[in-house]
Amino acid sequence: MKILIYSYNYWPEPIGIAPLMTDLAEGLAQRGHEVRVVTAVPWYPESKINPEYQGKLYCTEHRNGVKIQRCYVRASTKRNLRNRALFELSFIFFSFFQALWGKRPDVLILTVPGLPVGIPAGILGFLYRCPVILNLQDILPDAAVHVGLLTNQKAIRIFEGLEKFNYGIATKISVIAEGFKDNLLGKGVAEEKIAMIPNWVDVNFIKPLSRENNYFRAENQLEGKFVVLYSGNIALTQGLETVIDAATHLQDIPEIAITIVGEKKALNRLQKYCQERGANNVRLIPFQPREKLPEMLSAADIGLVIQKKNVIAFNMPSKIQVLLSSGRAIIASVPASGTAAKAIRASEGGIVVPPEDPKALAVAIRELYEDPERVKVLGQNSRKHAIENYAFDAALDRYEDLFDKLVKR
Repeated sequence: MKILIYSYNYWPEPIGIAPLMTDLAEGLAQRGHEVRVVTAVPWYPESKINPEYQGKLYCTEHRNGVKIQRCYVRASTKRNLRNRALFELSFIFFSFFQALWGKRPDVLILTVPGLPVGIPAGILGFLYRCPVILNLQDILPDAAVHVGLLTNQKAIRIFEGLEKFNYGIATKISVIAEGFKDNLLGKGVAEEKIAMIPNWVDVNFIKPLSRENNYFRAENQLEGKFVVLYSGNIALTQGLETVIDAATHLQDIPEIAITIVGEKKALNRLQKYCQERGANNVRLIPFQPREKLPEMLSAADIGLVIQKKNVIAFNMPSKIQVLLSSGRAIIASVPASGTAAKAIRASEGGIVVPPEDPKALAVAIRELYEDPERVKVLGQNSRKHAIENYAFDAALDRYEDLFDKLVKR
């Protein structure tokens, strides 16, 4: 089957949607499908184009059986509505012509964020006479409005219109959690149009490894430490200041090392906050190469999932599946009634504490530090749950089944 994946993000971007879409494309290619990806030149999370791609309007690559067709985007480190609009418009325009340069697909997968790309995807679905699957990784504009990223009323109305348009052009909408489905049903989307396919993790790649001779511990002076690790995006929805504030309550235990791995620019901001708070037990480390991810995760005793109070209930961070697969005990500082909290509780691999509550987070870390047997049991539960519920092969099976039904129909 010929499959076209339409996504803003793809390899080599290290976090967010990029690893998921890369896994999906390469996994489908390994199963014998002809996979083509239309995407932007790498720009995330630094919001600037990678040096080796600068000055390129279009380029085509082949990697692990996947044809990757990239186009220029107007990226800017200054985040405002104007720059975001220019980014969206540049991707819509240039990606459309790139998408035309290839074989007619049997099925087109469009991933959201973002919404404007639904316009060229809808046109392509019409021209190619192929089903369009809308893969929802977040629900916009609800999520952006809820956390204050989108406040302009005119822009909100535009994005609400785009959201409705995307649901209309989609033959099927794949969602990653029950909360997403409930949201769509509340907006009048027909239940038969929705398919539940949770995000996945490659349990053969992300797996528990020995802490002995661990490069991440050795390189960052973490030998003999009880490592509490946060790795991922550092944005408005996370609130990593809570982690730093919690660290100030743990300075009487020098063995505890709070470790945050993220984008360099965001780390610089957190470094200033650490200095203000006197948090000298926090390590700030830049993103690691993806091939080093399993070893980095295995360096931790505890993995952190952090959200702010105002994060919308259906938000489901993809790092949850990754931490579970790595066999880590998890502490989730997240809203108690949200999708993330429900996933952690269901796994029996972690504990949930109130968001933006540094003392509660510190207490949870201290309790696990003092109870290594519980840390071990939670980690074992995590790994077991990941294998049973989030294995990549099971997700591929679901997508292939969906493709077959749509194409036959």
